Amino acid sequence: MLSNAIERIGLGLFAFVEEIGGLATLLLDVLKWTFRPPMRVQNLFAQLDFVGVGSIFIVALTGVFSGMVFAHQSWRAFELFNAESLVGPTVSLTITRELAPVFSALMVTMRAGSAMCTELGTMRVTEQVDALETMAVNPVQYLLVPRVLAGLIMVPLLVMIFDLMGLMGGYFVSVTVKGLSAGTFITRTQQWLDPEDIGEGLIKGAVFGLFIALVACFKGYHASGGAKGVGQATTEAMVASALGIFILDYFVGVILH
Repeated sequence: MLSNAIERIGLGLFAFVEEIGGLATLLLDVLKWTFRPPMRVQNLFAQLDFVGVGSIFIVALTGVFSGMVFAHQSWRAFELFNAESLVGPTVSLTITRELAPVFSALMVTMRAGSAMCTELGTMRVTEQVDALETMAVNPVQYLLVPRVLAGLIMVPLLVMIFDLMGLMGGYFVSVTVKGLSAGTFITRTQQWLDPEDIGEGLIKGAVFGLFIALVACFKGYHASGGAKGVGQATTEAMVASALGIFILDYFVGVILH
């Protein structure tokens, strides 16, 4: 029993290290092919539209209700100490530093990351990727580079949208519902919210976007085993992306502070 448990742990660690190595190799390949002609500009804009523009509504909606919920809960806490004026700064700092990058990345993971992985996996198992190679088209440059760049570029922009909508939601609950002075909310927020706080969220968004796209492309590109294998690859990509977002959130936050 003990030997079997040790063996399972060892195999798990080996698989984890292998996955990290695969992601690092894929990142190097993407960097190598990003600046080589021909530039796939049309593919890039198609992915920018799919990852970014297509996710605006769900990110904005999530931002509004996140701000509203956090303002409501913060109000109940600060009301005990007669410090309701701190609701604005608390909501703004929490949204810009943590909620916006994490929730935006999770929304993109569920919507765009799953689609990326499924599409690439289907192309792999139906031998469309092999067909590209026979036509002297590099699959990494044609398929992966636009998707990885789209994740890197668009997630920080979605974070900015989440910031705006989250603050609007917090403002609505604090001022319209709870009766806090609009001047107090705005003044306190301006007093405590610094550009560095917004920048931290944007940096996290870029890191998360790059990670999401890399994981989705890696899992889909190396999928095998027909339809079942594609489904399994997509599930693994979503779980790995979600866990990676929370793990990276801690380490990026520590590095930035």
